[in-house]
Amino acid sequence: MRTLTQQLTQYAAYHRDRRNIATHFVGIPMIVLALAVLSSRPAWLFAALPMPLSPAWVLFVVATLYYLVLDVPLGLMMAGFSALCLACGQWLAAQSTLTWLAAGIGLFVVGWVFQFVGHIAYEHRKPAFVDDVVGLLMGPLFVLVEALFGFGWRPALREAIEAEVGPTRINPERTATHHGR
Repeated sequence: MRTLTQQLTQYAAYHRDRRNIATHFVGIPMIVLALAVLSSRPAWLFAALPMPLSPAWVLFVVATLYYLVLDVPLGLMMAGFSALCLACGQWLAAQSTLTWLAAGIGLFVVGWVFQFVGHIAYEHRKPAFVDDVVGLLMGPLFVLVEALFGFGWRPALREAIEAEVGPTRINPERTATHHGR
């Protein structure tokens, strides 16, 4: 298994334009929340468990275990975010079918619109998951790490990533390549 630095470096290679990263700060949490909402039905009650078990729980527990294997502090932070998503997902799943579906599908579609706008309009590169499906798991972790980098967290990790893929920037290619059409 690749290390945290290797995983983040590979994902970061697809995300160097700051505007694209900004779209990910909106789109990825929306998609993660949508997955929690949509997979919170069906839910089964088991006497041994304090809460209903749903596909959302399985999905988020597996993802959190993966994050914990990569890095315990980040895994714990992702567990907190996952718990919030699961609580919201369960609440919305308990509403009418129309409310549940509208919220889940709406979040999912709008979240992906943000993702693709970032990649098409700013990055000019396909999303990371197209080449490596693990990119779907790395997206939420990348957003968390980028936010933490903004607070000066783990400068050595940031430097290791940027040594491989370069610093983030505003991609000027949009102006140069699209105005000549």
